[in-house]
Amino acid sequence: MNTAKRKRLESAGWRFGNAADFLGMPPEEEAYVKLKLRLADALEAKRKAEHLTQKALATRLKSSQSRVAFMEKGDPSVTVDLLVRGLFALGVSRKELAKAI
Repeated sequence: MNTAKRKRLESAGWRFGNAADFLGMPPEEEAYVKLKLRLADALEAKRKAEHLTQKALATRLKSSQSRVAFMEKGDPSVTVDLLVRGLFALGVSRKELAKAI
């Protein structure tokens, strides 16, 4: 958005920010959500790089395909430890995990 348009909207009462501002998230919660999303993105990228289906990864995790789909989209019901276990099941090293976060 160009500066003139933004100023015009602000003068009309519009406010600009990010999702954390809108939701009133404290910084530590925002950092936690971003961490989960980075892990979810890393999981999907690694699975695709290994040419595995969600079903194949689910079998490795003794889980379901739908659970893997939830993991990859960063669903709030998915825990960080499950995302990390999924990455380890794909053969990610601790060093690669550190790069992901």
